[in-house]
Amino acid sequence: MAHPRSRARPGTSRRALLAPALLLAALLTGCGGAAGDGGGDVDEAAADSVETPELGACRVLTPEDVARPSDATEVVDCAEPHTAETFAVGDLPDELHDEAWDSPELGKFAYGTCGEAFQSFLGVDESRVMRSVVSWAWFRPSEQAWADGARWYRCDAVGGGEASASYVELPRTARGMLRGAPEDRWTVCADGETVAEADKVPCTEPHTWRAVTTIKVGEPADAWPGERLVEVTSRDFCSSSVGAWLNYPLDYEFGWTAFGEGQWEAGNRRSICWARTDR
Repeated sequence: MAHPRSRARPGTSRRALLAPALLLAALLTGCGGAAGDGGGDVDEAAADSVETPELGACRVLTPEDVARPSDATEVVDCAEPHTAETFAVGDLPDELHDEAWDSPELGKFAYGTCGEAFQSFLGVDESRVMRSVVSWAWFRPSEQAWADGARWYRCDAVGGGEASASYVELPRTARGMLRGAPEDRWTVCADGETVAEADKVPCTEPHTWRAVTTIKVGEPADAWPGERLVEVTSRDFCSSSVGAWLNYPLDYEFGWTAFGEGQWEAGNRRSICWARTDR
């Protein structure tokens, strides 16, 4: 329930049900396309390598690169402009070694493994990560390397999210970059009449909405509670939380981003709350 001195204008609370179907499909199964056929030059020697990738390597990746299941973009010096940094690598667990190269089970493993490592790498919790303009992508070996026995994974921090048309340059290292009060250039806002229809932008750019908090709508072991319960829980919490963030004005507008069953099955248990504001 909202604070007694605050209320959302009737009919102006914003529902933001961003269906991340394409993101989830890429996460769980990967999309087609040649490895590395995107932003940077392709390292032909690494394209079908069975060797585990280098931890801490930097690359110039694009959204097109991230949409592919495998990547062989050349490594660049991290002192040079780059949009991606490898923050975790390792071998897939034994129980996944006999899975198909494009098995959704690999994506489920990556969701938990890369997601937890990403929070540790940036030095923040899941809520802060979801309200930033940086995200992570994971890559598996090429189909040929998989056939040759490669069973590694690679997690990269990237300067953008699933809605980004292009990525921004990262610092020399992204490690710890969101600790404390992160700069507005790394915080996500939205510019549009509704959150669902708005372009997601860094908060240094003109905007009408800011992601101010998140709500945990379930525990890891919980079964999918249904879209209606997730929506109502998200709406009620965001109404109160955004009112508090705005210091309890008499009238305000708020929105929320609630994710669907597919994201729940992949491991996400949070919704995002948005405040209508230009600050």
